[in-house]
Amino acid sequence: MPILKELNAEAHMGPPVWTDRAKGYDYVEDIALLTASSSPSPAPHSLTHSPTTATRFNGTPLARGVTLAARAPHDAHGAHAHNDPLAPRADATGVPKWASSTSIVGGNLLSRTGINGGTSTRQEVAPTNTSPSQVPDFSGYRSGDSDTNKTMSYFIVGSMGLITAAGAKATVSDFLASMSASADVLALAKVEVDLNNIPEGKNAIIKWRGKPVFVRHRNQQDIDDANAVDISKLRDPQKDSDRAKRPEWLVMLGVCTHLGCVPIGEAGDYGGWYCPCHGSHYDSSGRARKGPAPLNLEVPEYSFNDEEGKLIIG
Repeated sequence: MPILKELNAEAHMGPPVWTDRAKGYDYVEDIALLTASSSPSPAPHSLTHSPTTATRFNGTPLARGVTLAARAPHDAHGAHAHNDPLAPRADATGVPKWASSTSIVGGNLLSRTGINGGTSTRQEVAPTNTSPSQVPDFSGYRSGDSDTNKTMSYFIVGSMGLITAAGAKATVSDFLASMSASADVLALAKVEVDLNNIPEGKNAIIKWRGKPVFVRHRNQQDIDDANAVDISKLRDPQKDSDRAKRPEWLVMLGVCTHLGCVPIGEAGDYGGWYCPCHGSHYDSSGRARKGPAPLNLEVPEYSFNDEEGKLIIG
């Protein structure tokens, strides 16, 4: 016999519903089978009744006696500790069922399980300094008399200034002394010649700045020959009076103006000097007259010291 599952409370909705749990389907029978127990059983037959569902005004189906407001099992809302923001969630360390799986791969048992690390609840609070900033007290290091401090400061500054000035003076003096001429150069800068030791008509050779200097004490014949020359015919025109400050004394550098050889005195075609290197001839005034020499013999700076009877060259 089929087992009666439930009887619809509203008779106008249709016949009772019978359920065969063994076969897994539902079927209905005529209500008369329940009331006429004494009468002979009629032959079973199939009937089609109106549906057991109703329709709402918006068109959605409505099942009588069936509730769809089912709720899944869940933790209580208070378990999450929403009221305490520093407390961890109650389900923070739980692992859901779907996070674990078991399967056989290639004949081997493979098990996967997810693990959630624990939530850190550690808190660190940096200490704050609420005391106001304070300036150290230096009153113990200060002198009671400010005038004494000023005097000492002025004395120290003045002393250091004097020492610095002395050092700077010595440094500048040494630097300027190094730029000046040395003692041997100064000694050769000027040369004194005693004119009393040079007789008339003779020559004297003096070394000055590494070069020979000819000093000739001329006689009247030498002076007349030098003045009788027509300077317009000279390659380097120059009067005898322009070359000799005093007619009787002729001072010249003993270096040939051609290539720097030293001429020989009282020689040559003009009674003056002759260069043996390339044959240049000079007259009694030291002017170039013949040969490759282009210029006259050079006349250096000189002066006379009449009190001592000396010639100062340089």
